[in-house]
Amino acid sequence: MVVDDHPMWRDAVERDLQAAGFDVVAVAADGHQALARFPAARPQVVVLDLQIPGPNGVEVTASVLQTDPGARVLILSASGEQDDVLQAVKAGATGYLVKSASQAELIEAVRRVARGDSVFTPGLAGLVLGEFRRLSQPAGDPSITGNPELTDRETEILKMVAKGMSYKQIAERLVLSHRTVQNHVQNTLRKLQMHNRVELTRYAIERGLDEPDEV
Repeated sequence: MVVDDHPMWRDAVERDLQAAGFDVVAVAADGHQALARFPAARPQVVVLDLQIPGPNGVEVTASVLQTDPGARVLILSASGEQDDVLQAVKAGATGYLVKSASQAELIEAVRRVARGDSVFTPGLAGLVLGEFRRLSQPAGDPSITGNPELTDRETEILKMVAKGMSYKQIAERLVLSHRTVQNHVQNTLRKLQMHNRVELTRYAIERGLDEPDEV
């Protein structure tokens, strides 16, 4: 589903996604249309502008995920302001691209978001992760490192998830199969009583697991 109030941009995104083999099940020009059409369309991924009339992109993100927690939201916005990115991610967005992204970057982002990966325009990820850690970590909050609930391998993979690595990248780094990585992540979600990778990433960020390992 593509949501943007600029017809030319909306049509271009729809055309690019269709050319790449995606099925665009609905389009919308504002927040009200998006929320009205979402329940019937049930898209796997919503490509959503932030600055839209009616409920804005952040509000639409929250409402969409309340309706269908399994949906993924990829923000595609002209704004690269950190506050906008933070608000979108807090609402549940899985990815955030600025509109200067290339067609190839958009297509790859939609594919990754559909798999549950977190995707950010290069340069935004570090800022966002650092800010989440600053805002979210309570004073004296212990690190998860050594948490007896998680195995060493699960903790290792959790650190890579926190750094924004995809399952494929993690599998290649650890010389594991894609399925094995997914199983470790699912086990971690179960142990921590979480529902998706976005929650898991926030959990890891709050404990500083996205920071580079000391040499």
